[in-house]
Amino acid sequence: MKFSYTILYVNYVAESVTFYERAFDLKQRFIHESGQYAEMETGGTALAFASNKLAKSNLPQGFQENSLSNPPAGIEVGFVAEDVSVAFSLAVDAGAVALFC
Repeated sequence: MKFSYTILYVNYVAESVTFYERAFDLKQRFIHESGQYAEMETGGTALAFASNKLAKSNLPQGFQENSLSNPPAGIEVGFVAEDVSVAFSLAVDAGAVALFC
């Protein structure tokens, strides 16, 4: 068995793709003509985004939507960077919300 993908359900697929391109220098691999699904080029494993609308059709019994007004979902997407300070600044400049604990 081989791990294939992670899908993050989001309100705005295209905007999420743009953010990951700007913040983490990832490239778009694929976006469905409906705009409801996209994948980023990350090597062997895909990082994908699907709209909450698509999630509702795939998960008819419901799910917790990701939103800045809700606590974060129980998932983590990790990246390795040679210069963490620069990577952090790029992410914040692209629209990431900085949280300090």
